[in-house]
Amino acid sequence: MSEQKTEEIAYFKPINLVQVNYAQTGESKQINSLGMREMQAKAFEARTAKYILLKAPPASGKSRALMFLALDKLKNQGIRKVVVAVPERSIGSSFSPTQLTKFGFFADWELNPKYNLCTVGNDGSKVKAFLSFLESDEKILICTHATLRFAFEGMTDTSLNDCLLAIDEFHHVSAEGQNRLGDVLRKVMEKSTAHIIAMTGSYFRGDNIPVLVPEDEAKFTKVTYNYYEQLNGYEHLKSLGIGYHFYQGRYYKKQDDSGLSALEEILDENLKTIIHIPSVNSAESSKEKLEEVSHVIDCIGELEYQDDETGILYVKSKRSGRILKIADLVNDNQKERDKAVAYLRGVSSADDIDIIIALGMAKEGFDWPFCQHALTIGYRGSLTEIIQIIGRATRDSSNKTHAQFTNLIAKPDAVDDDVKLAVNNMLKAITASLLMEQVLAPNFNFRPKYDDDNYEQENDDDGKTIKVRGFKLPTSQRAKDIIDSDLNDLKARILQDDTMLKAMPGNIEPEVINTIIIPKIIREIYPDLSAEDIEAVRQYVVVDSVIKNSTIEEQGSKKFIRMAGSFVDIDDIHIDLIDTINPFQKAFEILSKSVTTSVLKAIQDTINVSKIEMTQEEAILLWDKIKEWVAKTGEQPNIQSFDQKEQRMAQALVFLREAKRKREQNG
Repeated sequence: MSEQKTEEIAYFKPINLVQVNYAQTGESKQINSLGMREMQAKAFEARTAKYILLKAPPASGKSRALMFLALDKLKNQGIRKVVVAVPERSIGSSFSPTQLTKFGFFADWELNPKYNLCTVGNDGSKVKAFLSFLESDEKILICTHATLRFAFEGMTDTSLNDCLLAIDEFHHVSAEGQNRLGDVLRKVMEKSTAHIIAMTGSYFRGDNIPVLVPEDEAKFTKVTYNYYEQLNGYEHLKSLGIGYHFYQGRYYKKQDDSGLSALEEILDENLKTIIHIPSVNSAESSKEKLEEVSHVIDCIGELEYQDDETGILYVKSKRSGRILKIADLVNDNQKERDKAVAYLRGVSSADDIDIIIALGMAKEGFDWPFCQHALTIGYRGSLTEIIQIIGRATRDSSNKTHAQFTNLIAKPDAVDDDVKLAVNNMLKAITASLLMEQVLAPNFNFRPKYDDDNYEQENDDDGKTIKVRGFKLPTSQRAKDIIDSDLNDLKARILQDDTMLKAMPGNIEPEVINTIIIPKIIREIYPDLSAEDIEAVRQYVVVDSVIKNSTIEEQGSKKFIRMAGSFVDIDDIHIDLIDTINPFQKAFEILSKSVTTSVLKAIQDTINVSKIEMTQEEAILLWDKIKEWVAKTGEQPNIQSFDQKEQRMAQALVFLREAKRKREQNG
């Protein structure tokens, strides 16, 4: 392909299911008199709590927040030692010695290099060093989760008495009995006087198993700092897009419609990009990860040479002819990969690196502020992993006003034996976008609306409180805490539920989703909640989701909200109206416009095969709609109809007739 011809080829734009704009207030980056940023100051207010759960997004400053908390506990709260556990060695550098006094704090973060166990060494020597630290006069130790687990086997129940145990990337803990890190945490809480600080950018796991059992979670003081607070308070970053690009065959092979590979279509070499290739266990992978790196490089251009000292690849772009600096973090040669990692740690300008190719690395704890585009190939099953990857591009930096996450996903093929898997992957990828849209949007407060309320007087001046007629408030502290701290985590569990996945693409009435499926899932997650509080939490989930997918506009002195394509006076919002709206429908409408008719049919056919079973609650709820249908058309709904809602009504009619027959048969 000639250079002139390639210059004429435009990059494809990803299909953004989520596009959020921010105000660039700079507030989240400002520091107070103690040198703390907004989130760190919020965390420091909870410093006297024995157990702290800090939930804050990537790049918000969790590492330094821990330093402030730990130093206060050492100096003012009788804590004698601090142990910080991170998931992998590279993240240990986030807790290196740091000067804090020059910004106004009372102490610096200092540690003996001997007790930074994230440096090179074998597991046996690290465990010995850990145990000797407990007997020494040193105050701070940094180790991996694995070292903590191994060392714990050599401890007594009281070894961590009056110590602070800080666990970074806390979502690696699980309430499941076989999770060894979770077992360590439970025993520390049960049998020692240790304080605990748990930190995470995302509190949900891909396996649907809770991080903590409810009774343990209730012991933690929660500090939550959300994505919107952080990004809205940035100085440079103005917008974030989350989108998709679809391909058939292999992502590095030519697509029939463009003559380019899908990777070439979507990769803009002018953007600083992290490319995550598919997991070797996924359907999208060729199973040869090193060959895939070569294919990726071939899509970009021609390898000129590799720097012996840094390991960085210098590749001549076939589009522009310029030399691109590329880091290969997939390389199995540990020595060569460490060279590249060391080079990346020293990156100080946007010109130092152009593209990073990774597999398991460059996710949680990885810092490249100049990254503009996180390009992930293949479906990712873990919402936590997606949030971590997106976080690589959401650092504030002077070289960017927009950050982009693009998921390159294989399209379902109606003749492919793996069509069911492909459809399932696509639906789960979309649910990740739905969740991220909720995570990235500003928060509202919801209150009941009564007839004698005056909207102008009763609403908060900040415009963040919306009153809803028929809205129920929680009665227990447990339900209030779920709404205040765990709403996004709950939405993640709901969106990952198999029943919800099958209901999502518009083939189930919104009322069924909102009033039957969602409360059933909430009841399973929180079996300790009363029926009243389940309904209150359900309403908050649904209202919050619908409002965040809507647009609020002012016309004169009135406020209107655009929901499901129509304007509603904000004074007239009723819970019954909101329950008629699928809170997650928008993404599927966008998707349906973005794929071909045959792909859409493959998705729908696959869903039909695994249709959720009819319940009595759903059948009763659909009865009024069946009567409306008959009155309008003069015919009963047809079970063979291509209209999914008509088909579902017909199934409900069959269910109700069978239920009636059984009742009459039983007398």
